[in-house]
Amino acid sequence: MIDARDTLRRHGVLLIGANGFLGKVLLGLLLDRFPEFKHLHVVMRPKRKQAPTERFEKTVLASPPLEPITGRPGFERTRERITVHPGDLGRPDCGLPEETVEALTGEVGLVINCAGLVEFFPPVDDSFASNVDGVENVIGLTRKLGARLLHVSTCFVCGEADGLIEESEPVLGFYPRRKGPRDRGFQHDREILYMRDRVREAYEEAGIEQGGRRPKELARKLSDLGVQRALQWGWTNTFTYTNSLGEQLLAAEEDLDYAIVRPAIVEASLRFPFPGWVEGGRTAAPLVMMAMSGLRHWTVREDAPMEVVPVDLVATAILIAGVMLLNGRARRGYQVSTADVNPIYYGPLIRLLYDEYRRQRRERGNGVNIPTLPVGVRVLSPEDSRARGLRQQRTISRLQQMTTDLRRLMERSGIPGAKGVRRLATRLRQTGLQVMIRDQALEIYQPFMHDNRFIFENENMRAAYAQLSERDRELLPWIPEQIDWRDYWVNNEVPGVQKWVQTETSFRV
Repeated sequence: MIDARDTLRRHGVLLIGANGFLGKVLLGLLLDRFPEFKHLHVVMRPKRKQAPTERFEKTVLASPPLEPITGRPGFERTRERITVHPGDLGRPDCGLPEETVEALTGEVGLVINCAGLVEFFPPVDDSFASNVDGVENVIGLTRKLGARLLHVSTCFVCGEADGLIEESEPVLGFYPRRKGPRDRGFQHDREILYMRDRVREAYEEAGIEQGGRRPKELARKLSDLGVQRALQWGWTNTFTYTNSLGEQLLAAEEDLDYAIVRPAIVEASLRFPFPGWVEGGRTAAPLVMMAMSGLRHWTVREDAPMEVVPVDLVATAILIAGVMLLNGRARRGYQVSTADVNPIYYGPLIRLLYDEYRRQRRERGNGVNIPTLPVGVRVLSPEDSRARGLRQQRTISRLQQMTTDLRRLMERSGIPGAKGVRRLATRLRQTGLQVMIRDQALEIYQPFMHDNRFIFENENMRAAYAQLSERDRELLPWIPEQIDWRDYWVNNEVPGVQKWVQTETSFRV
C-alpha cells in the first residue's frame, strides 16, 4: 500500500491555478487532509494594484472553500509552509525568475498544473496562450526543477464520440476523426505552427500588434478561426481542441515523468468543503439556471448520460494521481467521471429539474398549486428547437413594433398611458434578449446533450485508489458509485448554482 501522508511529507509541491474553482478546492483538500505536507509553492499572477501574495490571501485563502480551514487555531504554522511566487503561465518558466527556479530545483518533487482557459469559443489566440503555450512553459519549468508533472485537462478531448471512451487511447497523433493507429493525418507540432501563422496573419491584416488592444471584429475573426479548425478535425469546440494539443505536447516528451488527469464536467461539491460549493458559470450552471426558470423544451438525447463529476471528487483524484506519480506508479491518463459506474441520463435529469422548479414555484406561492403552470417536459430535435426560437423572436419583434407604433400614436394624440406602453416595450426587449441567450446556450451545449453520447472509462483511478492505505482511502474517498443523483441535483447542484453563480440575466421560456 502507498502512504499518501508520508509521500506528501517528503516532497514539495508547486501548484499552478490555485485561484480557480478547482484549484481552491484542491488547495483546501490538501490543507485539510494533509496539514503535515512538506512545502507548497503557489504560482500567482500579479494584478493591477494587487501583489501576488495579497491576491492569494484575499481571493484564495479568504474564499468560501478555504475560510473554514484558514480560520482554525494553529493555521498560522501551516501558512508558513506556503510560499507564493509571482508568475505568469504565458511566460517561459511560468514567469518565475531564474534565482527562484534555482532555489526550487530539488525542493519541488511535483508540479500540478490545473490552470487553463475554460471557455468554449474564445479567440483562438487566448485559448492557445493558456492551453498550449502555457503547457509548453510548464513543461520547461518542470524539466528545470527536475520534478514530475501532473497536468489537468478534460475528458472531452475525445471530440465527437458515441459510447465508451477508453483511457488507453493513444494521445500522440490523436484527432477525433482518426481512422486508426496508422492514420498519420494529424501532427500536433505542425498544427500548432499552422495556427500560430494564421493568428499572426489575422493581426497583420488588422494592422495591430499581437498583445495589443484587440477590436471586436478581430476577436470575432479569431474566435471563428478556432471553431472552424476544431470542427474540421472533429473536436466540439476550441476548448477541447486546444486541450488536446496541450496533451500532445506532453506525450511528445519521452523522458518527462508526467500524468494527465481528465475530469468530465466539473460541478458543485458533494461533501467538501461543504455540499453545493460551486463557482463560475461556464459548465452546467447555465442549464440549471434555465431549468430553474421553467424551461420545458429541451434538445437532448434522452438515453445519453450527463458526464458530470463533483469538484471535490476531482480534487481527490488529482491528489491520488499525484501521490501515484511521486511513487513511480502513475499511469499516463486518468479519466475522472461517473457514468461508467453511476450514470444520470438527460431524460430523467431534465424532468427532475422541472419537478424541482415546480416545487420551488409552489413554495414561493405559499403552497398554492398554480393551475396555469404547464406540466411535463418536451424534447425537441435541434431543427424544431431552432424553428421554435425563430417563431418566438418574430412574435416578440412584431409585438415590439406594435408597442412602438402605439406609443407614438398616444403621444401625438395626447392619450394618457404612453409611459406604461414604454415600460411594456422595455420588457419585450428584455424578453427578446433572454430568448436569444437561451437559444444560444442550448446550441452551445448541443454537442454534449444531443449530438454525442459520452461514457468515460474510469478504471485507472479505481486501480490507483485501491493502492492507497486504508487510512488514506478514508482521507481521499473516491466514491462515484455512491452518489445519489436525485439528492445531489436537488440539494447540492441546484441550490449551489442559485446561491453562488446565479447572475442578473435570467432565462425566459
